[in-house]
Amino acid sequence: MKASKFTDAQKALNIEQGEDGTPVAEICRKAGIHCPAGSCAA
Repeated sequence: MKASKFTDAQKALNIEQGEDGTPVAEICRKAGIHCPAGSCAA
């Protein structure tokens, strides 16, 4: 299995931001990851 490029703390932060209502597009942009199809429509 390929190792994740994100630490557990980074993953937890992204999940918390999503639960707090931060838009998925913003979370993806800040984390430097590709946004899933359909989740980042403006």
